[in-house]
Amino acid sequence: MSGNIDIHTKKRVLMVAANPGVSPTTGWPIGFWWAELTHPYWTFTEAGYEADIVSPKGGDLVADGFSDPEDASGYSAADILSLGFKKSPTHAALLKATKSVHEVDLAGYDAIFLAGGQSPMVTMIDDAELHGFVARAYEAGKVVAIVCHGTCVLLKTRLSNGELLVKGKTWTGFANSEEAFADSFVGKRIQPFWIEEEARKIEGTNFIVQGMFKPFAVRDGNLITGQQQNSGAAAAELVVATLGR
Repeated sequence: MSGNIDIHTKKRVLMVAANPGVSPTTGWPIGFWWAELTHPYWTFTEAGYEADIVSPKGGDLVADGFSDPEDASGYSAADILSLGFKKSPTHAALLKATKSVHEVDLAGYDAIFLAGGQSPMVTMIDDAELHGFVARAYEAGKVVAIVCHGTCVLLKTRLSNGELLVKGKTWTGFANSEEAFADSFVGKRIQPFWIEEEARKIEGTNFIVQGMFKPFAVRDGNLITGQQQNSGAAAAELVVATLGR
């Protein structure tokens, strides 16, 4: 990589990670998913972008246990990129005392990127202020990228004309098949609702999925969505392809 990047011409991405919460179905503490934040962050920084991490409400962020490469379950043990982020004092500090989305100026960013995890299904789904923030970004011509359970916001995000942002759009998100697999893996119902199930009730939108837990992201204009936790980098790469380096 060239060391002659002009800092004033760098593309800027505002990454939004969910605040901590508690699942109403499992009682578990829930948060963002490590790989859905760290893998896109790596993609953006490798492309020479500036990436800032914020959250809807601000404050310290907590990750879902199963996404932690050091979790006893071993579910994400192969995720050495997240392990490196977690162990780097400089990077780990980015998840402490985050600003809220309301404290940032959208005008300074080329794109927003919402990471998923279990928390969005509880903390983001009815956050009208966050939905408004996403709509404003989209209507301001920013690239709006959302992955995994973060895509639940698209079930309710409406533009200034009152129409759903996803009207007439092709998009993806966590699949019914993946929810069923996850429920079977832990032996109980995890999510309060399923995104694909709800998306297919919306008239005039085109919700699509591919193979279970396979990287898959789709772009429709300035809307970019990724299917699940293995699709963060794929969605970020579409952002870079859209904005350029």
